[in-house]
Amino acid sequence: MLFKQAFWPGLRDGTITLTFRRWRRPQARPGGRYRTPAGVLEVESVDVVAPDRVTDDEARRAGYADAAALFADIDRWPEGELYRIAFHHAGEDPRIALREDGDLSDADLAAIVARLDRLDDRSPHGAWTSGVLDAIAEQPGVRAGDLAAAAGRERLAFKADVRKLKELGLTESLPIGYRLSPRGEAVRRRLRGAGVRWAKAAPEEARTRPRLSGRTPPPTPRPTGA
Repeated sequence: MLFKQAFWPGLRDGTITLTFRRWRRPQARPGGRYRTPAGVLEVESVDVVAPDRVTDDEARRAGYADAAALFADIDRWPEGELYRIAFHHAGEDPRIALREDGDLSDADLAAIVARLDRLDDRSPHGAWTSGVLDAIAEQPGVRAGDLAAAAGRERLAFKADVRKLKELGLTESLPIGYRLSPRGEAVRRRLRGAGVRWAKAAPEEARTRPRLSGRTPPPTPRPTGA
C-alpha cells in the first residue's frame, strides 16, 4: 500500500491505524504484511463501508483532521467501493538492516551473484544488473527517467528492475533517484577486486554480456576479461 509522505510519521509511531481506499476489488487482505517507507504494516481487517458511516474519529485515525478532509482527498478517485483497512505497525522494513550490512562473506557474495545471474537470465531485454548498479553508483540522485533514457530503457521497466535490486538490499531510494547501499557498494567493490569485468549495460550489448557467475567470486575467482 502506498501512503503520502505526510503520513509516514503517524504510521511509524502508531497513531495512524486506518486507511480508506476506493478499489474495484480488494488490494489488501487480513494478515497481509506490506512494506512502506515507515516500516512494515500488518493488516487486521478489510471492510466495505458506506461513506456516510465514516466518522470523524476514524478519519483522525487515518491521519486526517475529520471526515470532510478525508473525503476531499479520496473523492478524487471516485470509482470503486470504499474500503476501510485497519492495520498496525509491525516493525521496520527488513531491507533496511540488509542494505546496511556490507560485511560480506564469500558465501554471501556467491549467493548475491547467483541471484543477479538469475535476474539477468530471466530478463526479456538481456543482462542488465551490472549496468544498472554501475549507473546508480556513478549517478546517485539522478531521476529514474534520466537513467533509463541513458541506458536506452523504458522508464517503468527500468524502475521495476531497480526494485528487484532493492529487494536484495543493494540499492536505496532517495527523494530523487537512487544510490547504492553499503551492501551494494561492497558487492560492486568485491567483484571489481576479484577481477570481474563489470560491463556497462549499453542497449546494443545487453544480450551478449557474459553472466556474472561465469566469473566466480572469491575465494576462487575466475575472471574472463581484463
